[in-house]
Amino acid sequence: MNKIYLLFIAFILFQLTTLAQQGWFLQNPLPTGNNLRSVDFVNVTTGWAVGDDGTILRTTDGGTNWISQTSGTTERLLGVCFTDVNNGTAVGGSGTVIRTTDGGTTWTLQSSGTTGRLWGVSFTDSDNGTAVGDGGTILNTKNGGTTWTQQSSGTTASLVGVSFTDSVNGTAVGDDYFNEVGLILRTTDGGTNWIQQISGTTNPLYGVSFTDSDNGTAVGYGNTILRTTNGGTTWSLQSGGETYIPLYGVSFTDSDNGTVVGGDSGESHYIILRTTDGGKTWLQQSIGKTYIALYSVNFTDSDNGTAVGEVGTILRTTNGGTTWISQLNVTTHRLFGVSFTDSDNGTVVGYGNTILRTTNGGTTWTPQQSKTAGGWRGVSFTDANNGTAVSLGGKIIRTTNGGTTWAAQLIYTNGRLIGISFTDSENGTVVGEYGTILRTTDGGSTWVLQTSGTTDWLRGVSFTDSDNGTAVGANGIILRTTDGGNNWIPQLSGTTEGLQGVSFTDSDNGTATGHSGTILRTTNGGTTWESQSSGTTSGLWGVNFTDSDNGTAVGSNGTILRTTDAGITWVSQPSGTTSMLDGVSFTDTNNGTAVGDDGTILRTTNGGVTFVEEKEIDVIPTKYKLSQNFPNPFNPSTKIRYSVPQSSNVLIKVFDILGNEIEILVDEQKTTGTYEITWYAESLPSGIYFYRIQAGSPSAGSGQSFVETKKLVLLR
Repeated sequence: MNKIYLLFIAFILFQLTTLAQQGWFLQNPLPTGNNLRSVDFVNVTTGWAVGDDGTILRTTDGGTNWISQTSGTTERLLGVCFTDVNNGTAVGGSGTVIRTTDGGTTWTLQSSGTTGRLWGVSFTDSDNGTAVGDGGTILNTKNGGTTWTQQSSGTTASLVGVSFTDSVNGTAVGDDYFNEVGLILRTTDGGTNWIQQISGTTNPLYGVSFTDSDNGTAVGYGNTILRTTNGGTTWSLQSGGETYIPLYGVSFTDSDNGTVVGGDSGESHYIILRTTDGGKTWLQQSIGKTYIALYSVNFTDSDNGTAVGEVGTILRTTNGGTTWISQLNVTTHRLFGVSFTDSDNGTVVGYGNTILRTTNGGTTWTPQQSKTAGGWRGVSFTDANNGTAVSLGGKIIRTTNGGTTWAAQLIYTNGRLIGISFTDSENGTVVGEYGTILRTTDGGSTWVLQTSGTTDWLRGVSFTDSDNGTAVGANGIILRTTDGGNNWIPQLSGTTEGLQGVSFTDSDNGTATGHSGTILRTTNGGTTWESQSSGTTSGLWGVNFTDSDNGTAVGSNGTILRTTDAGITWVSQPSGTTSMLDGVSFTDTNNGTAVGDDGTILRTTNGGVTFVEEKEIDVIPTKYKLSQNFPNPFNPSTKIRYSVPQSSNVLIKVFDILGNEIEILVDEQKTTGTYEITWYAESLPSGIYFYRIQAGSPSAGSGQSFVETKKLVLLR
């Protein structure tokens, strides 16, 4: 073999090849659907946001684009502080402290010496920093976190916010629940001594910002804003307007200009308050009726600022808050209905008059408007142009041009409408409250009320042609028609659990899902329904089959279940979210979309197969080999390395302890090489699993065959 050929082979093997089976990936909210808890910018363009599930985002263009970074933890990250574009620290749950010296390209776990939550962190330079948390915890470092030393706070109350202006002057705030006081601690010697100050409030305090050793502001529950101009010797209560909204974050760039954010998703809209006179007056900015909370805000100068909060919300201003622009998120409204007619064209509907349209498989979603506003619950398209949506307000709207315009067809005043199914542009059925069934045979020009024989809620409906359809609802009710709804016949479901979704692929084969993980299956048009094992107690709100074998169900806590054998086995798939999923639509066995709470839109192009990363390693093997996974035990990901000495068919599967197939990690022809898979098992329970390789084939020239099985342990 000549040297040039050997160099060529070495070059090819040296290249890093990443193959991704992306399972379910997020399309909205972007860049993340996780709550963001803290944000910090070092200049106008460069900043970081951190949040739940170890989320870290970085921008270098003022937030136009946010890139996810690997934090190395799944703990909730609650605070972040950078002193320059390279050096930063994030803190969070279970005493987590992670540090970067390269702008977040790599994050390294540091030993904090505590297992309690750390809520806030403040660095004044790359070496000197302080973190605070539960139980009165105060940690100090003078060497960039190589060592953290516990300081005496004099309290066991939770400390939530901290702000240092130099290495010696700092303030921490929190919640002294037992003494009913908004806690403020002050140090002027780098934390050797912390002195409690009189806050003048009983409300918990969550955030604090000092611009120099004298001027600072603290915020908290009940719209509390406190101001000091003498280093906290005295604190004065300022008025922020609405008294019931909690305030979580505060940022001042000088003694005059500052911004406060807060809100409560359960009770109120978010709030942004702005002052240009040191808090003498606070003005509300951009208060929408989006029911989210904003947790953190950071300004680099009087004009440029960023606020972050629930559901990955990122708001940006370049004019001091006169206008705030949402970055990347299309919507955070709850989404209920989704309908795709092919892999490219789809429509999603939900609360807040939300109608979203895509013509490129969800790469981009475009908001559409209907003159008839509604909290849309269901949508059905029969082709790229013709679609109908229904609402809880009894409204029905129709489009014949792909949603460019939506026309009102009906306002039904005797009950809320929930489920919808069209089989062609003319024939459709809607179901809802009080056993309501409405039918059209002319594309919705006229709707006729049909007799259901029940007053129970009907929540799901599925027709396979203009005659054959099934409706499901409360108390396990199932109704069947074979004449277009002229007659609806009750069927025996065998359950009293509420049924939410139903999907038929032909007149015989159908599946219904509902509360407590209920899955029912029929192969004879509903003459008999058999219960199937879902493996979950979560409510299953939506189901969609593309043929009699392949189907997907979605539900509470981000649950996604998949079957490829008509429901004999249902396999949990990682969704990457804990948001409730309400609707799902597949156009074939690979391409599907699920939607739900918090504006969640998930997409798969491979049937939801678990995300697997595979890398080719620059090693030329001489024999087949399957290495032990590392780490083992693992949570939630592990690496599996294998080698093939010649071009081979390679099949690697994962099984549970009962021998049930869980995932296919590799199923393809591989050239000579050593490969490494990263398998993510986020949705699987703790336990013992097995992975098996089958490699080699007679076509490879030697007839060689290699089979080996190894054990791996998932430990939550």
